[in-house]
Amino acid sequence: MTATLAPVRARTGLLVVGILLIATNLRAALTSVGPVLDDVRADLGLTATAAGVLTALPLLAFAGFSPVAPLVARRLGLERTLGLGLAVLAAGIVLRSVPVAGGIWAGTVAIGAAIAFFNVLLPSLVKRDFPDRVAQLSGGYSATQSIVAAIASGVAVPIAGQSTAGWRIALGCWVGLTVVAAAVWLPRLRTRPAGPDGGAGATVAHRSPWRSPIGWQVTLFMGLQSLVFYVMVAWLPSIEQDHGVSATTAGWHLFVYLIAVVVANLAAPHLMRRLPDQRLVALLCTAMILLGVGGLLLAPGLPVVWLVSAGLGAGLSLVLCLSLFSLRAVDHRQAAALSGMAQSVGYLLAACGPVLIGALRDASGSWTLPLATMCALIAVMGGFAVLAGRDRVIG
Repeated sequence: MTATLAPVRARTGLLVVGILLIATNLRAALTSVGPVLDDVRADLGLTATAAGVLTALPLLAFAGFSPVAPLVARRLGLERTLGLGLAVLAAGIVLRSVPVAGGIWAGTVAIGAAIAFFNVLLPSLVKRDFPDRVAQLSGGYSATQSIVAAIASGVAVPIAGQSTAGWRIALGCWVGLTVVAAAVWLPRLRTRPAGPDGGAGATVAHRSPWRSPIGWQVTLFMGLQSLVFYVMVAWLPSIEQDHGVSATTAGWHLFVYLIAVVVANLAAPHLMRRLPDQRLVALLCTAMILLGVGGLLLAPGLPVVWLVSAGLGAGLSLVLCLSLFSLRAVDHRQAAALSGMAQSVGYLLAACGPVLIGALRDASGSWTLPLATMCALIAVMGGFAVLAGRDRVIG
């Protein structure tokens, strides 16, 4: 019996490693851009507006390509579609980094499209192969992506300074992670499951999440928590500098925020496992984010306290969202459809967030109105989170 189980355990372990390696590629290619953006602008002659569009392109690609991912997976299977995503990601990273006219734009779109596929299909894969470990696997790969994202943002400038290629090598070096993930994932491509959608058995029709109240509750929770996170990442240094914090210190405070996200990613599965449904976790993450953003508004002199609170809440909310894609679905096919819907609408909202908050800052001349607006949006997010956290599935 032990000899029989050993190969199964080995394959399962290799699959988990493959999932975590794909997770290392979910954000590094994006978070490495901000620290060297001024170098990119100077080298390519980009205006501030063009640079803003460049940073928003991945989120827009998330929104545009997320609904496509389940359709491709239905034809090719989950394994081959994820393998295709790794190939597209590698090509996008290289294209963005080479001195070819328009390469940075086309490469950025390819990177966004590939990551959109990963965002949508990893929850479906977890639902199919690890139905009893959804929260644990979601927390594990969320923490992995957050850790690598923080490292990528921290080392971009030092890497750029070590080579005459500058920002190009700082952005292009992350193709190494993609190659490693593809090498580990390669055996999965050779063992494609039978069936048109990569699963065994006949395809069963299920209710579309687009026509389900639960689907929209999960989607709006996903969108609003993403909006808050990307606003924090985009504007936190500016908020702090307007309150007299140095640029270097503000950068370290952002690092503290991201580390708090990682801690919550790791803690969330243990918390969720002890509860009958996800409503209390929804309330907890909402309260922590609201405390953090409200603290920045009312008592900006204690930024580290507020950022730890907001980061812990953001980490909990991310794992909760990823888990809900699986927990609210009947099977992995419906999980992929719900994930595609939630991330399409969600990242469209997220892309609008930094622009909206920046416009409110320009119109009001301070951060009071933008932060107050954020608090209101967080409260609305909490309402959808609690509704989505009830123990039920899409019919």
